Amino acid sequence: MFDREKLLSMINDPGEKEVVARGLDLAQGVLRSYNPQLSDFYDPFHTALLTSIIERIPDVSIGFDGGYPGAERKRLVICPDYLDPQVEDYGLAFLAIRGTFKFSGVSHRDFLGSMLGLGLRREKIGDIIVDESCAQVVVTMEVADFIRVNLSKVGRNTVKIEEINRDALVPPSPKVKEIRSTVPSMRLDVVAAGAFGISRSKMAGEVSSQRVAVNWRLCTNQSAPVKEGDMISVRGKGRAEVSAVGGRTKKGRIAIVLLKYM
Repeated sequence: MFDREKLLSMINDPGEKEVVARGLDLAQGVLRSYNPQLSDFYDPFHTALLTSIIERIPDVSIGFDGGYPGAERKRLVICPDYLDPQVEDYGLAFLAIRGTFKFSGVSHRDFLGSMLGLGLRREKIGDIIVDESCAQVVVTMEVADFIRVNLSKVGRNTVKIEEINRDALVPPSPKVKEIRSTVPSMRLDVVAAGAFGISRSKMAGEVSSQRVAVNWRLCTNQSAPVKEGDMISVRGKGRAEVSAVGGRTKKGRIAIVLLKYM
């Protein structure tokens, strides 16, 4: 076995500790039964957090899959270190939610809200890929039939749902806008304001309202430093990556390149 309390003591945030505790429960199950154990879906921050902890445990290994290359939300499988997880071990199911969405302005939020309205937990739902006539959704296998039977509307739109296979999933084509700017400092509120085209004071309000995350971790400190490679997410506005940080201009400002994901 392993020193559970020692591993938990490495985590200070209560929410993060709860996620790690669930992961350690799965690892203990693997060591007792020698059978793979599955987690729910996690965002990139919690996926990385769990991986960093589970990798410290002897005799187990960890893998993750979100259904397609580049998936944001992933499900983890923890297994004995002599096993190599296969795609079927992740217990993923794929749904196509079809309707007439072109003129109704239905968004990712609408699809997610409709599924959560059935009483499902967010952790059972992976990525949602939306286009004009269909949303493709990755879910845990145990909730797929429930959604298929019970979800009849998204917003005011009547929908039909069918289960599809992994090969039929069409990954989204990322739309990225490059923003070149200069900033007086690498504070979160300053950089995020430039990325999302709003004033620094408004962005400070977003931060204090707990609507901003850095690398998928909630941040309420508007003066927190950000660096090259960091991903900034603002609820309802999307996300942007700090792609490059250059030198200072003659006026002492810092040249940066931001990638805004549309």
